[in-house]
Amino acid sequence: MAKQHANFIAGEWVEGAEATRNVNPSDTNDVVGEYARASAADVATAIAAARAASYGWARSTPQERHDVLRKVSDEILARKDELGRLLSREEGKTLAEGIGETIRAAQIFAFFAGEALRLSGEKLASVRPGVEVEITREPMGVVGIVTPWNFPIAIPAWKIAPALCYGNAVVFKPADLVPGCGWAIAEIISRSGIPKGAFNLVMGRGSVVGEAILRSPDVHAVTFTGSVATGRHVAATCSARMAKFQLEMGGKNPMVVLDDADLKTAVECAVNGAFFSTGQRCTASSRLIVTQGIHDRFVAALAERMKGLVVDDALKAGTHVGPVVDQSQLDQDLEYIRLGTKEGARLVAGGELLNRGTPGFYLSPALFTEATNAMRISREEIFGPVASVIRARDYDEALALANDTEFGLSSGICTTSLKHASHFKRNAEAGMVMVNLPTAGVDYHVPFGGRKGSSYGPREQGRYAAEFFTQVKTSYILA
Repeated sequence: MAKQHANFIAGEWVEGAEATRNVNPSDTNDVVGEYARASAADVATAIAAARAASYGWARSTPQERHDVLRKVSDEILARKDELGRLLSREEGKTLAEGIGETIRAAQIFAFFAGEALRLSGEKLASVRPGVEVEITREPMGVVGIVTPWNFPIAIPAWKIAPALCYGNAVVFKPADLVPGCGWAIAEIISRSGIPKGAFNLVMGRGSVVGEAILRSPDVHAVTFTGSVATGRHVAATCSARMAKFQLEMGGKNPMVVLDDADLKTAVECAVNGAFFSTGQRCTASSRLIVTQGIHDRFVAALAERMKGLVVDDALKAGTHVGPVVDQSQLDQDLEYIRLGTKEGARLVAGGELLNRGTPGFYLSPALFTEATNAMRISREEIFGPVASVIRARDYDEALALANDTEFGLSSGICTTSLKHASHFKRNAEAGMVMVNLPTAGVDYHVPFGGRKGSSYGPREQGRYAAEFFTQVKTSYILA
């Protein structure tokens, strides 16, 4: 067995009794590394260490927290090529996407380093003579962080950075499928000057590590990104013990294409949103709702554009779409492709297993036409390179179809009409709206999140992150 990448608990590296093999989805013969799996006892030790450290870290100066986060940002950025390669090797994003995500993680840490110096409150006059009122924000205490496999460095960054910025101690569990980037972040943080116990890494199965975090009375808040089913379990478990929680879950995001859209722009938005990152994004454009006048031209142009997409090893130059992350996800994608055909949609491009120079989970991006919004492929999150075209009579029907979903994360429209763009921004039932842009792809300094079944709790990223990672205190003083 290769050297084990250990958990980081109370400022020490702690090996596990068992480990997970991190396998490259572009080449299943390539083992990225062996990563320790924490036990429930290990998690309890990490939580106790975080609780012990939380008092001092909460009372550290803004400059101390700034310096820690800035150091983390600087090292991630300096090692962007190395870490981007690690990300692409373990998750299957193309190298360009892996490096881009790594740069974003560095930017997030840099942003919250600045926020640590901008902590503010309010001072108000009381309605009572001689009394002053102060409104301040304080850390929650110990925060449990549970992240998914599809953005293994950016999503941990946008949870860890604000948690530490606002003075919380952290117990962090990355996805068991792709622990490499999470471990790399922990290793960088371990050398940042942060006090022992203020940051802890516990890797392993959700049923063991995640469950121990959820049920501990000493974890005051839990932030989770992942599946709807697991999100509901997080909500039920945290609610039962009155712990604060934040959920980012699924999406079934529409991209509306109107008759007046620029065809090239619409096609590029669809290709990027539906198929880049192998479609493994909660913001992916899985429903392409196209009005009657442009429908046939759009489908023909999109199918032609898809012929030029190169599906291959994520690390190979010229690859546009990497492999699916693992066999389980590939099986799910194939089952939905089979189901779409059975439901009566027409598969006009892709959806085939591919052989490449190395054994991997290669699937050609799939495009369905003649889909309806009632089909399961139009209602359930596939989380793969599969998109369905739904025909609409006009803008009004397109908007109604876009909103007819239990999800509400991202919604997009391609149009040259200011009237329709403005109306769509106001009436799309989603947390984020894109006009002539892909539904996937967001900035790091503004709020991220959705509504309906996609999200629960305060927004992530930007200054709105304070809503989750802090609690408000109102103080009165007789002057």
